[in-house]
Amino acid sequence: MTDPIQPPSLSTEKDFDGTSFSPIYTTTVTVSGGTASHGRASGRARSDDGVLDLSLRMPAKLGGDGQGTNPEQLFAAGFAACFHGALSLVARQAALDPSTISVDATVAFGRDPEDGGYLLRVDLVVSWPGTDPEIAAPLLEKADSLCPYARMAWRGTPTTITLAS
Repeated sequence: MTDPIQPPSLSTEKDFDGTSFSPIYTTTVTVSGGTASHGRASGRARSDDGVLDLSLRMPAKLGGDGQGTNPEQLFAAGFAACFHGALSLVARQAALDPSTISVDATVAFGRDPEDGGYLLRVDLVVSWPGTDPEIAAPLLEKADSLCPYARMAWRGTPTTITLAS
């Protein structure tokens, strides 16, 4: 019999007093190959450790073959997983059982009416059976303030773009 997985001991307090970003974990995913003449990613996405290795395809709803995942699905999975983790952490700290929590992330890809470019819109729906909404509400707010994906959505994310030499 194996021991149960121990949750990480991460702080939910605003207790970091560093002067710059301090990475805790870093990963790299490379997308290559495929056809991109339609402006949508295709090809293969592979993480630096090889754990993620999947085919990218345009969704059938956009005229593709739908035989692979797409960037919006990957983003939705990451966002839902991250928010689920943050909410589970604050639930445990409040002595509540997080095992029934589920998070649906709906990501919409569309046009920006301000400049004609493209935008993503994210809607999160949390299901937490048996938990009083008045108890859950402040924990959802705390999870929103902790979740890096949520923070990215409402604060933006510093991004650098470099052409490899």
